[in-house]
Amino acid sequence: MNPQELKTIMGSGLLSFPLTDFDSNGDFNAQSYVKRLEWLQPYGASALFAAGGTGEFFSLTGDEYPGIIKTAVDTCRGVVPIIAGAGGPTRFAIQCAQAAEKAGAHGILLLPHYLTEAGQEGLAAHVEAVCKSVKFGVIVYNRASSRLKPETLAGLAERNPNLVGFKDGIGDIEAMVAIYQRMGDRFAYLGGLPTAEVYAAAYKAMGTPVYSSAVFNFIPKTAMDFYKAVAADDLKTQHHLLKTFFMPYLELRNRVPGYAVSIVKAGAKIVGHDAGPVRAPLTDLKPAEVEQLKALIDALGPQ
Repeated sequence: MNPQELKTIMGSGLLSFPLTDFDSNGDFNAQSYVKRLEWLQPYGASALFAAGGTGEFFSLTGDEYPGIIKTAVDTCRGVVPIIAGAGGPTRFAIQCAQAAEKAGAHGILLLPHYLTEAGQEGLAAHVEAVCKSVKFGVIVYNRASSRLKPETLAGLAERNPNLVGFKDGIGDIEAMVAIYQRMGDRFAYLGGLPTAEVYAAAYKAMGTPVYSSAVFNFIPKTAMDFYKAVAADDLKTQHHLLKTFFMPYLELRNRVPGYAVSIVKAGAKIVGHDAGPVRAPLTDLKPAEVEQLKALIDALGPQ
């Protein structure tokens, strides 16, 4: 897939980040991961991000990563495009990007580098080094320590034709509008705040109608129903689901840092698709919290 094809896919429907399956020892469970991907395939996501944020990319080793991406590509070949997560230090991000390209992924989502702060010149050098290391498409994720300004993005886009997508995980409306106004249709845009459904209508109004859904991992039918409601400006359905599920879900998710991933793994286990425990430093939900989540899921009905 060339970069422009990846750009088209980004703008064509709901995207999601499958969980990465671990066994009871915390090791990658390929067999369970295959079953997860096969279960999610028919629900209609336009692409799946393997080893993304919800897939605990930040906890994976360099030895594990290529096998996870290859498993996803082989399982979803001809059915759902796979976009690989990549990130961390520049040289490690390049290793991930090249491994993903070799495995047959359709592009990468470039997650932030970690720990250290950096100026715009350094961030641009990081993104550009990754872009130039591969031929397929790159989507940059604006989040945490990686916050690119409109002028930085414009320069990167001019020098790197394969930089075709921008995902926002910050929620700064002024900055997002400035980026969209500066870059226009040069990029495909993706809403990427945790539990993106809560922000979906606002992002659509800014020219970013597509987002990635974490809850697709355990309530895929509801996730698709919500996405279709946003696309159709069906406020009645949106408000009903926000009130009855998403806002109570947010209250639970926000109790502990890192629960944005842990709660998704808990949801998957509740619906019979256990992905195993999260890896440290994340922690799993407490039993009482799991019961609260189960009540919210049960109230939605069959998926």
